[in-house]
Amino acid sequence: MRVAPGIAVALDRHGNALCLSAVAAVLAAVLLITPTIHNGPDGWVIATSFLLATLCCAAAWTLVERIDPRTGLIIILVTAFAIRFGYLFIQPLLSTDMYRYIWDGRVIAEGINPYRYIPAAPELQYLRDPVIYPWINRADYAVTIYPPMAQIFFFLATRFGQSVFSMKAAMVGCEVVIIAGLLSLLRTYGQSPLKIVAYAWHPLPIWEIAGNGHVDAVMVALLIFALVFFLRGSVLLAGVIATCGALVKPTALLALPVFWRPWNWKLMLAVPVTIVLLYLPFLSVGTGVLGFVPEYITEEKLDTASGFRLVLMMQAMFGTIPHATTIYLTLSAVALIALAVAAGFRRDRSNLAALRWLNWLLIAFLLLTSPHYPWYFLVLVPFLVLAPSAGGWIFTAASVLLYADHYTTHDTRQLVLTGLMLIALAFDYWRGFFTPSLSPYLTREAT
Repeated sequence: MRVAPGIAVALDRHGNALCLSAVAAVLAAVLLITPTIHNGPDGWVIATSFLLATLCCAAAWTLVERIDPRTGLIIILVTAFAIRFGYLFIQPLLSTDMYRYIWDGRVIAEGINPYRYIPAAPELQYLRDPVIYPWINRADYAVTIYPPMAQIFFFLATRFGQSVFSMKAAMVGCEVVIIAGLLSLLRTYGQSPLKIVAYAWHPLPIWEIAGNGHVDAVMVALLIFALVFFLRGSVLLAGVIATCGALVKPTALLALPVFWRPWNWKLMLAVPVTIVLLYLPFLSVGTGVLGFVPEYITEEKLDTASGFRLVLMMQAMFGTIPHATTIYLTLSAVALIALAVAAGFRRDRSNLAALRWLNWLLIAFLLLTSPHYPWYFLVLVPFLVLAPSAGGWIFTAASVLLYADHYTTHDTRQLVLTGLMLIALAFDYWRGFFTPSLSPYLTREAT
């Protein structure tokens, strides 16, 4: 018996919806079981879980085009929320950064400049407790490293409770903003809302935001809403919001060359004014508002060649390179400045070109600066929804290698990660990812 075409399509969509539900069940099981079986610094448990979850996300990404949008969106969002809700009740397993966030919010609530004292200072003894204070990293020698916009968020989040749950809930709230922004962009440009699965089910934001509560969620939320306003034509407001994001994590600064139109003096003025206004409440400590940043650069070996993956790869191939640090930092700065200038003066002002230039700037920045922690790659995950690329998938998926520090050497992990990144970028170049005019996606212009 022949089945009517309409019925066949409905049956096919129903079957794909069941497949998506099955993938959702596997994803939830893998990610919710991981904190239970994770044992201390066992990086391979995390890496295996992360790989399986990434495969689930990629499988869902290939299924969503053949599913009823309403049904698919319900499955995607319910699964995403359920997993994140489960993670709210576990302690951070691989990072203690969140305890510093809570501490900074507590200090500000007392009317004290968070850049003035280290947590172990006698002046703050009355704020110490047995739940938060013992877990603060660098408590005995480092003031806070986080910029003013992050401090404002810490203060606001801790008004709802000075606990791990409250801070993680605030970070997940930022994910709600991220997802809402991405859905708004997809709807505005007539794209399937089901593409949101690339963010909602990706293990990196689930693990690093709902799991470890990293403040990068705030920066990404501000960056996405800056994009929303920019692509709707509100360039000045977009620039202000992106600057606020950069004062959570400086990565968001890379949006400004993309937003800027040649000789737009209003945006050029708005950026420093925003920075000054946000720093103003903390200037009582003078240059101390830089916090732990100078010492952090030394601690992470970013002032020497050993802190950068590409240098390690070159030295592994050719031996010690004289003046490697100076040469690398100079060339990297020149490359990033050249990309920023090219983005600002680009001829193609379409929205697709803007998205891809920003994606490329972020990828280049992360490749050249060699962050040592997976959560720095969170900023790339939304672009798997807006402008997917092999580089975006590989950078975000392979970042978990940075956790496997008890089974491989630092240099080995860095070399493997760098190799994967370079292969992904070569593939993107071959496929024409860096030629936005070849694709019709998001071609409406921002004015």
